[in-house]
Amino acid sequence: MPVISDQPLHLTDFNIRTLGPARYVSPLQLAQSDSVGQAEFTRDHDRLLFHEDWELVRGFLARGEQPPTLELAGPRERLYFRPADVRAAIVTAGGLCPGINDVVRSLVMTLTHHYGVHEILGIRYGLRGFVSEDSPPRRMTPEVVKSIHREGGSLLGSSRGTPPVAEIVRSIQRQAINVLFMVGGDGTQRAARAVATALREAGSDIAVIGIPKTIDNDILFVDQTFGFSTAVSLARSAIDAAHAEAHGAFNGVGLVRLMGRDAGFIAAQAALASGEANFVLVPEVGFDLEGPNGVLAHLHRRLMSRKHALIVVAEGAGQQYLAEEQAGSGTDPSGNAKLGDIGRLLRSRIEKYFLDRDLLVAVRYIDPGYTIRSAPADASDSVYCQEMGQNAVHAAMAGKTGMLVGRVRGRQVHVPIEVVTSGRKSLDPGHPLWRAVLQSTGQPERMTNSE
Repeated sequence: MPVISDQPLHLTDFNIRTLGPARYVSPLQLAQSDSVGQAEFTRDHDRLLFHEDWELVRGFLARGEQPPTLELAGPRERLYFRPADVRAAIVTAGGLCPGINDVVRSLVMTLTHHYGVHEILGIRYGLRGFVSEDSPPRRMTPEVVKSIHREGGSLLGSSRGTPPVAEIVRSIQRQAINVLFMVGGDGTQRAARAVATALREAGSDIAVIGIPKTIDNDILFVDQTFGFSTAVSLARSAIDAAHAEAHGAFNGVGLVRLMGRDAGFIAAQAALASGEANFVLVPEVGFDLEGPNGVLAHLHRRLMSRKHALIVVAEGAGQQYLAEEQAGSGTDPSGNAKLGDIGRLLRSRIEKYFLDRDLLVAVRYIDPGYTIRSAPADASDSVYCQEMGQNAVHAAMAGKTGMLVGRVRGRQVHVPIEVVTSGRKSLDPGHPLWRAVLQSTGQPERMTNSE
């Protein structure tokens, strides 16, 4: 996926911080790096070119610069922590997302069975669990997590918002935690960055590893976050249902509101997967409702010719029409501005538009958001979560910190949290993905009245 960042990529520092020299031999029975035909340890100098465009790479080399590379994820031959001394903690924060339990299970199984770590705490209900006395940590064992990957939600619970970092750090130190896994989206990773920085300034040798969780898929510098594949699959089912409803009614309009606060990836890919959407509205592509080239006029023409239509809208699209609703609504506990309900507004405006013209329409509105968020992971996400959990443990045991594990062009890599939290990824209207959406829907490239 394309990324949008204010920082020039040639200036991006992808180096990963370590707590110190790795002194202990890994208990994993893997081959040496020069062995053939066997699973090997990964070396720190095994890296992946960030750019896949050879012209860009050649440009770096011509200027005498090293092209940006990412450290490959995987088990290291030597460890910073002696496994018997490790006390790990896992926290899941932010909104629910398919795959959380898969990640938690993978972390616990890898720590226990592959490294012999037996002190694992599950922090309850997000970051508040570090500072609240009403939700003590849960002891995590393979028996506790053995079947949680078949369930949706989060075994540990979750919440939004970040308590004072100093209190989180004191809690980590008080509980003698030396490896911390933080599973969450952009807000959680910002908190992870702050915690890692505070621990470093306090002189605490504690590894902080992030695992990117967000349905919206808006984490910078990684191809995909876990939960996204499941979300697209379930969103497709909602779109197909809305199409059936619209097709079965005279002048039927199916309207599906999907997740996507700042990025339209779910709406775009689910619409492509379904192949039934006629209009896809995303935050990255502006549109007018009224006027000869507005959405309502195009919808009118569609209904006159085909007698049914289907609109897919991301929750962050068209927020300019909801300024009054947003005024004074403040922010959510994660610090995000509260959005107006674009789905409800579209339904109202569509019904009024056709009522004013004495035309009958039947609007069928579907919002599957919480159904999708609480679902178990699909096969693709389950595999991804399993691999990310394993690689997060490998990184932590080697003393890596202030980083997250993610996938870039099919390879799992280490990315500094500081880089990841420098912005958010969004859909590029010039990318082939959006072109494919336009071709699939047949909607105009622009639905605005201005030149």
